[in-house]
Amino acid sequence: MRPVDELCEALREQGLKVTPQRRLIFEALRDSPNHPSAEDVYHLVRDVMPDMSLATVYHTLDHLVTMGELVQLDLGEGKSRYDTYTNGHFHLVCQGCREVLDIAGDPDCADLMPTETSGYQIDRCEVVFYGHCPDCQA
Repeated sequence: MRPVDELCEALREQGLKVTPQRRLIFEALRDSPNHPSAEDVYHLVRDVMPDMSLATVYHTLDHLVTMGELVQLDLGEGKSRYDTYTNGHFHLVCQGCREVLDIAGDPDCADLMPTETSGYQIDRCEVVFYGHCPDCQA
């Protein structure tokens, strides 16, 4: 993820205001554990700014996804997670503790493409591996 000041400038370039709430959300994303949900971010910022709404967090995350600063992940949990690492890579999800790890991989995914994709323009490829981490196996 880009530094907070650069994100603020990118937001301004999109014609959006840089509010104290948005800046705090950027800082929370920078400091949060990998792949937080909107609720995770909300819990981090509400201690500093108790009157911030969850809707503000969602709107800000949506802006960052639209701007290409975050990747929104659906890992089958009933909520989205957000990845600050926007370069192509794969994910490994522990089905026990729900930890999500980034795995280096070929973002092109050309070897994984089924033949049924002929005629389609592929914009994005997501590969997620599911298993159990060593701690959850014990």
